[in-house]
Amino acid sequence: MATPILEVRDLVKTYTQGVFTKQETFRLEAAFSVAEPAVVGVMGPNGSGKTTMFELMTGSNRPTAGEVRVMGRNIHEVKYRERDRLAIHYHQSYQVRHFSKLKPSFLMQSAQSDYPIVHLFDEPQFNTQDGYIGFMLDFFAKLRADGRVVFLCLHPNEPFHLEIMQDICERYIFVQKGQLVLARDFTTLLEHEPVQDYLGELLPAAA
Repeated sequence: MATPILEVRDLVKTYTQGVFTKQETFRLEAAFSVAEPAVVGVMGPNGSGKTTMFELMTGSNRPTAGEVRVMGRNIHEVKYRERDRLAIHYHQSYQVRHFSKLKPSFLMQSAQSDYPIVHLFDEPQFNTQDGYIGFMLDFFAKLRADGRVVFLCLHPNEPFHLEIMQDICERYIFVQKGQLVLARDFTTLLEHEPVQDYLGELLPAAA
């Protein structure tokens, strides 16, 4: 059986406050896999855990439990300078997110890849001028055609944002309060009441 490109295995990240008596303030739980090249759409309210999930998937944040495997390799066991050869996180204006180093790199594994396998675009600023959107959609499609997995995370505030996700994404993840809803297509995504509440006035355009 072929190794999935991406496996998010029982991933948990918790944040706590307090010194002597710790109280959990946030908890993210994620479990899914992407077996083949694909473009995955991600949505959810601000503060729901989307960026935290992306940071965990690229190894820039350490999980409380679980693991992330890219082409069978646990990304948190890969040398720091090589993690972006497996998964890379572009945040908003496409700057690359960095990570803290807690273990000597020489004790870690090689990525065994020269170019990122998983590309995570975190709320990119789509410019409606000069064909920019078309350029970016062509770029996402090229990455997929080259055998990559693309995650496109948007916070829709215009109908065209939903049109982009519906046109290019093949499956969807909705994140709310650290919990994931997985949908195999756009129609299935819209069947979930939390998604309907989130989209609000944009729902008629989405439907």
